[in-house]
Amino acid sequence: MRTAHVLTTALLTAAALSGTAGAAVADDPSASPGESTAGPTEAGTTFRTATAVEQGVPATADAAAGDYLYWVFPADAGQRATVKAKVRLPEAAGRHGTSTWRLDVYDGLRRRQACMYGMQTRAAAKDTTSVELSCALRTVRSWAEPWSNDPLPGSYYVRLTVVDLPEEDLGQPVRAEVEARSADAGGAHAGDGSLSTPLVPGATARAAEDDENAPKQAAAFAEPDGGWASGWWSDRWIWTVAGGLLGALAGIAGYSLTRGSGRPARVPRGG
Repeated sequence: MRTAHVLTTALLTAAALSGTAGAAVADDPSASPGESTAGPTEAGTTFRTATAVEQGVPATADAAAGDYLYWVFPADAGQRATVKAKVRLPEAAGRHGTSTWRLDVYDGLRRRQACMYGMQTRAAAKDTTSVELSCALRTVRSWAEPWSNDPLPGSYYVRLTVVDLPEEDLGQPVRAEVEARSADAGGAHAGDGSLSTPLVPGATARAAEDDENAPKQAAAFAEPDGGWASGWWSDRWIWTVAGGLLGALAGIAGYSLTRGSGRPARVPRGG
């Protein structure tokens, strides 16, 4: 009975731990841009001048239709990032037709990353007041083979632009809102290796080129909360410990049962 009680307690503990880990994985970055604390109010026009933004903080920019808008945010191993964008369009009376907008995400090597799901390209009719786009990236890996295109820890660039619209509408004012959020993918995506340095291209070199812009450029490549590779802990550790504990208890239970069944039966004495 005592062994059964211990086994039951261990199973309940493992279930509770798995529930906690499952809740972390189920956390979906589904909030719309503009619902969090205000962030940057401008955007870069190239990779080099991309405006830095932290995850969970919306960035806005007033621009003209036809501009290329760039932001950059950090993503660490084990994070599954989702980027959302919203473009507020001019009044319908001043527009001449449908416009098509596109959201792209690039890693620190400027490789375009595929979206697992989301509306990456969307058309806005003439009478539409705004258009929303999204891109859910694959989970960032701690390391990958040189030939692969897996997302790796480091900077991620967001590019937002219009890819098709009437020529008369070029240059009309628009307002863009962008936000990146991440969910913890859990131990199922954890790897045994890691990069020696995250993919944050040229941050030190660019800061050295122009001391006047050094503070801005340094901020543009800020580390995630807790520093890089802060996600070394995962629920794989929980399952490993829980599995080892259950295995040990099962061994003890088996030994107790075997020992009990091997005892000779008592023969009642005659009166």
